[in-house]
Amino acid sequence: MRPSPYLSAREAADALRVTRATLYAYTSRGLLRSEPIPGRTRERRYHRDDVERLVERAAIRRDPSRTAARALRWGGPVLESGITLIQDGSFYYRGHDALALATSWSVEAVAALLWGASDADATRLFDQPSPIARRDIAPLEARASNALTLLHAALPVAAARDVASYDLRAPAVRLTGARILRLFASIIARTDARQPIHRMLQSAWAPKRDVVADVIRTALVLCADHELNVSAFVARCAASAGATPYDVVSAAMATLKGYKHGGAAAHVLDLVRQVDSAKSARAALTERLRRGERVPGFGHPLYPAGDPRAAVLIRLARESGNDRAWRPFQHLFKVGSDVLQDEPNLDSGLAAVTLVYRLPREASILLFALGRSIGWIAHAIEEYELGRLIRPRARYVGPPPAETRPA
Repeated sequence: MRPSPYLSAREAADALRVTRATLYAYTSRGLLRSEPIPGRTRERRYHRDDVERLVERAAIRRDPSRTAARALRWGGPVLESGITLIQDGSFYYRGHDALALATSWSVEAVAALLWGASDADATRLFDQPSPIARRDIAPLEARASNALTLLHAALPVAAARDVASYDLRAPAVRLTGARILRLFASIIARTDARQPIHRMLQSAWAPKRDVVADVIRTALVLCADHELNVSAFVARCAASAGATPYDVVSAAMATLKGYKHGGAAAHVLDLVRQVDSAKSARAALTERLRRGERVPGFGHPLYPAGDPRAAVLIRLARESGNDRAWRPFQHLFKVGSDVLQDEPNLDSGLAAVTLVYRLPREASILLFALGRSIGWIAHAIEEYELGRLIRPRARYVGPPPAETRPA
């Protein structure tokens, strides 16, 4: 169960190891927020996140080496970036509300924005063919076990033919990034047609259902970036070493294929197949919890009040008119929120639109990978411009050095 966002005065003072008088002093100095407790106006409560921030600050003062260790796991910032801001339950692409962009902007325009290009550049960037033709992809298709593996396998083949990708100046990287997205879209849609990306996917997955194109576009925009997640961090590390954009995306793609990162939507699809009522939803969740398994598709540490990306996609699923496919999700989300005290996250949203709009099962992971490739390129551009090598230190916790005895 998620803890209360508030602490009493006694709990806050105990956590900080200070007296009540010091606690009040922290509040008067603006270090802590407090407010009256409803129904007990003479008592005040304190924001848990403020208290935890002060506790962490005190711990770091005592042991500065803990800073990086704490930061690398949902902690404070590790790197500076001007791409995505996550704040107050929402997120922003270069200062633009990402939820607003998802309602109207094209995938190509959002890519140009994240890559630091002008609006006028968006058309020029994507008016390029895929770096390899469909006939060159056929041999890879025969060996790839799934579409995501095929995308990954195509990257080194395309890189070998794209000499311009060795140019790591920002304008050139934007062009290479657009060719990589065009490559991915042509593989997924099985066509070399130069259409907007969301239209290519809709033509392949839901021909004659134009409404699906807007759902695909929205999902891709929402997936484009999410600050310093694990695949974005890997992308930045590769770029800092001078890897080409193809190798940057390849490294990030390998990370995305890990079951803890990119594959959670598929687990939600497996879970929802067990649901046809509120009772069966509760039984499915109970069984997973009893086995000690984590329930996929719920909760996000950066959004304690609910993942806004999921809210947009779930609304699209609910409004699809496909009530038969939507109803199991409705039961799952309601029971899951009640039992877990967490709201659905992006994985649930991708699973919902995939099933409700009758897209191929692998569409959820492909939307995530194709959308997130935009962010990987954006992070690479930042790292190329910084010209540094990311090289954090490790805090050694092994056995002490042994004395060397003479032979």
